[in-house]
Amino acid sequence: MARPRMFDETAVLDAVAARFRVHGFAETTTEQLCEAAGVRRSSLYNAFVSKDELFVRALEHYVATTGARQKSILTNDSLTGAQRLRALIDVVVDEERQAAGHGHGAGCMVVNSLMSPDLRERDERVTRILERDLRERTSLLAGAIRAGRVDGSITEGTDPDDGALLVSTVISGLRVTAQARADTETLRRIALTGLQALLH
Repeated sequence: MARPRMFDETAVLDAVAARFRVHGFAETTTEQLCEAAGVRRSSLYNAFVSKDELFVRALEHYVATTGARQKSILTNDSLTGAQRLRALIDVVVDEERQAAGHGHGAGCMVVNSLMSPDLRERDERVTRILERDLRERTSLLAGAIRAGRVDGSITEGTDPDDGALLVSTVISGLRVTAQARADTETLRRIALTGLQALLH
């Protein structure tokens, strides 16, 4: 009979995702993952088999967690469409502000994975997760933009799908720029400049 796990799987996935999102797959060692998760190597591999499997599970968890947070913001009917976009940007900038206090950018598993084609080639599940995340994220952003066109906070001529890709690109750019140690106010200015094309 297998022994029961002596750790919280969700907490482990949170911890390793936090490591992967900053350093990426290739630059993160198993030892660093064990240290971040607070578990022994044998326990980690008994549960997740390999570093590759752990990455896929952590990416799934990361996408689900961040997706739920984004959905709660972008479907908030008490906010105008423009306010929803700004609120999403505020979350990103605040994450980067907190991470900067620890001497690094907050990072993003999605951005890191998109910038690592070899990672997608070695496991087709990574590609499927990223493609699903992009569809769901752009759909939510497009919905917020449609709401903004109706309430007048976003220019009427804005194409929701194009606007969604613009916002997604701005956020990805913020993540990369933060890794280069840009300060919070610079990130906020970049974001607002990027959004300006959509707003009244």
